[in-house]
Amino acid sequence: MTAAQRLRVVVAGDHALVRSGITGLLEAGDVEVVGEATDGVEAVEVALRPDVVVMDVRMPRLDGIEATRRLRREPGGPQVLVLTTFDLDEYVFRALEAGAAGFLLKDAPPGRLVDAVRTVADGDALLAPAVTRRLIERHLRAPAPATGPDPAADLSPREREVWLLVAQGLSNAEIAGALVVTEATVKAHVTRLLAKLGVRDRVQAVVRAYETGLVRPGRAG
Repeated sequence: MTAAQRLRVVVAGDHALVRSGITGLLEAGDVEVVGEATDGVEAVEVALRPDVVVMDVRMPRLDGIEATRRLRREPGGPQVLVLTTFDLDEYVFRALEAGAAGFLLKDAPPGRLVDAVRTVADGDALLAPAVTRRLIERHLRAPAPATGPDPAADLSPREREVWLLVAQGLSNAEIAGALVVTEATVKAHVTRLLAKLGVRDRVQAVVRAYETGLVRPGRAG
């Protein structure tokens, strides 16, 4: 996406005032809101294909989890940023498996919304330790022993190290600082890591790290 192109976003949620507030914040941040959806069905069926869907979880007719799954099944489907109250949304972890690129708490500072949308639009996952990692630990109390081939078998020592840092919720910039390498080098490692693990994005790489026991709840690895 070039600098001249504005991000195109659809806001999905069943509360008009909340949608209006989100729309205002995004447009103030030079993000184009091309549509609003009052439920998951409308989010999936919206005519204009956006770059990102800001998706509430609890909606009538079709919830945000299933809407996310359907959108991510589409070739070239939009990235999905899930809005959550966190403590109330016990099933938010399922949105990770459905393909959500990240999460934003509804009480986050206004400026965080635009940053989060830009992050997921760029193909990076929103893996803030206070949100995604805590969700994963909450829902993967006891990872089942890995079965089949070891997903880390083909990883180089550096790729395994990067995987552990990704699983801790570190951004590319933070990983670059920790490993004393450039951000471009980290991006290259992450790209190879995802391909070798056979996962779609960083969020799924984190899930796989917990599922295989590479990282365990309550332990940073």
